[in-house]
Amino acid sequence: MLTHALAALVLALAPAPGPAPAPAVDAASIDAVVDAYRETTGIPGVAVAVTRGREVVHTAGYGHTATGAPVTDRTVMAVASLSKSVTALAVMQLVDAGRVRLDAPVREYLPEFRMADGRAAAITVRHLLHQTSGMSDLTYRSSGAPAPRTLEAAVASMRTARLAADPGARFEYHNPNYQVAARLVEVVGGQPFDDHLRQHVFRPLGMGDSRTGATADDLPPEARGHRMLAGMAVALPEPPAFGAGSGGVLSTAHDLAAWLVAQNDRGRGPDGTPVVSAAALAETHRRPATGSYAMGWTIGETPSGAPLVDHTGGLITVTAYQAVLPASGYGIVVLANAGSQYGDAPDLGARLVDLVEGRTVSPPPSPTPLILIDVVLLLLTIGAGFLAVRGVQRSRHWVARCRPGPATVARLLPYLLPLPPLLWLDRLVSYLYRGLDISWLQAGHLYPTATLLLVVAALGCGAVLVARVGRMLRAADRRRRAR
Repeated sequence: MLTHALAALVLALAPAPGPAPAPAVDAASIDAVVDAYRETTGIPGVAVAVTRGREVVHTAGYGHTATGAPVTDRTVMAVASLSKSVTALAVMQLVDAGRVRLDAPVREYLPEFRMADGRAAAITVRHLLHQTSGMSDLTYRSSGAPAPRTLEAAVASMRTARLAADPGARFEYHNPNYQVAARLVEVVGGQPFDDHLRQHVFRPLGMGDSRTGATADDLPPEARGHRMLAGMAVALPEPPAFGAGSGGVLSTAHDLAAWLVAQNDRGRGPDGTPVVSAAALAETHRRPATGSYAMGWTIGETPSGAPLVDHTGGLITVTAYQAVLPASGYGIVVLANAGSQYGDAPDLGARLVDLVEGRTVSPPPSPTPLILIDVVLLLLTIGAGFLAVRGVQRSRHWVARCRPGPATVARLLPYLLPLPPLLWLDRLVSYLYRGLDISWLQAGHLYPTATLLLVVAALGCGAVLVARVGRMLRAADRRRRAR
């Protein structure tokens, strides 16, 4: 009886149980998820970092680069829009130093920032980082022009642009927001953006292989990616684009593990030295009043309802994902050297989130439907080429059966139909993506088999049209001479 009473007393005095601890995750379980994903989707190369608190749980590379070399945790890869969180942290370092105020107008620090819209004077630093400046792909389309080479030139090119909304009125994802922020870092910090990041972000965190570029030309061979065609990974150069500040960081899984540790450890580097104050770091993770985009991070929840601070990234030939789970202390980075078709880094990253939260990891998506679409489009391309050759060869017989007149012209007009969608492919893709700023070459890379079909169809139809019209003109000339 006394034993039962003591047991009851102990239970009464014991603290209430807290949340269940996150499940133990090790290298083998992470490898199993990544290997299964790659086997199903065919992504050629992936690099992963998983951390918990100050512990690096696992960093690894899988598969091969575009050059055929093995991907390791030290392979330099493009992190795409994950770069925005790095730019935001660089700005917050200047805020910590008292050299920048978040709610001050951008022009206070960057007088060169001018637009063809008086409202632009009210754009603050905070508006840039929250992407609520009012700037938009709908009113400033830089992809159609030659890509700038510097942040100064990128900001100067915005002088003819207008705003789509009042500053602070609404969120709209727009890469130039972070290009302006990066230029602000250059001007206030007094050194080129890449030098600033190396000195104030990468070096203190021990990220020795990290740097930033400005355009696709800055991608080293091992950082180039692929597009998936009919189930095969085809290495392609990244189409020209400017990305300093918004998408230009190059890093490794090994380096990004240190980045994740800092995100979960109040901004402190591997040796405990803070690279940014805990308050400034928390500000980059704080949900804003408008929308869910913080400062280079999106604020949301995991499927289990736990807080999630993450960001996706994607160029045309690579994808990336990073996540911080404040409740469990986990951090996840995934870099993949293939564009988002059959699978991508964010999709794999979501499965790693499931793993660290102890949920059943769902099977990777089957690429079979998309492969079949590619195969059908390639077969149609071959068919279009065959019909074009046949049409050119038989143009003499066609002309012999036709009489000059409106009816013949009407029969020729359909051969012009493939030309408009080919010439305006970028506008068509932009419409499908609700105004996305994209160049023709980027659109072609995004939908390679469809673009190839349009090219062959347009050239084939053009060849048939030229052959038939040419023979008609020659026949008409012979008739005139016969008279």
